[in-house]
Amino acid sequence: MILFPAIDIQNGKCVRLVQGDFNQETIYHESPLEIGKKWMSQGASWLHVVDLDGAKTGQSVNRDLIIELASALQLPVQAGGGIRSLETIEDYLTNGVERVILGTSAINNPDLLKQAISRFGQQVAVSIDAKNGIPTIAGWTEDSATDVSSLVRKLEQAGVQTIIYTDIAKDGMLSGPNFEELQKLQNETKMDIIASGGVTTVQDVEKLKQDSLYGAIVGKAIYENETRFQKMMEVL
Repeated sequence: MILFPAIDIQNGKCVRLVQGDFNQETIYHESPLEIGKKWMSQGASWLHVVDLDGAKTGQSVNRDLIIELASALQLPVQAGGGIRSLETIEDYLTNGVERVILGTSAINNPDLLKQAISRFGQQVAVSIDAKNGIPTIAGWTEDSATDVSSLVRKLEQAGVQTIIYTDIAKDGMLSGPNFEELQKLQNETKMDIIASGGVTTVQDVEKLKQDSLYGAIVGKAIYENETRFQKMMEVL
């Protein structure tokens, strides 16, 4: 299982939100690049980077920062937030990003998703950010018109190989992931699943590994307690 340290960028800074609320922001560092270097030095094998401004506006607001980060570090980066065109996907992938993450566009524009999968294959992942079993879009500010199970089936049929599942109610709350929903998804699909939201303790990581999850994203837990990341890595 891969452990992905999360670097969420808002206004050029490394921040964390609580349950996706843009008004509940904690700034952890002025430089996302320096944070990336720190997690790399502590053994990270991947980084998960999100342009929060992009997720909200639909534009790649922090594109240059993400490209700088992906180019400067000797480890793969997956990036999402505001990626809503083939041109933006290609721009990221040809400038050092290993995998792009589609969210809103994967739900609202299935033709774009199919074209992206056709051209870029497994370098395209889809983020499912759910609240009470309903996927959300536009930086978690709007509910979509489908449910998680239906969306998962459509994504698999479209050829998606990797999904990131975030339970918004768990995000930033340090209360553990939604193991029940993750296990349900494991049973419903053969796609690789990356767990996100609430991953807090070494025990959480151990259970996700036992449940055969492809990966887990860790955010607030390792920013609030930096030694925790090293302990989680030891489990893996």
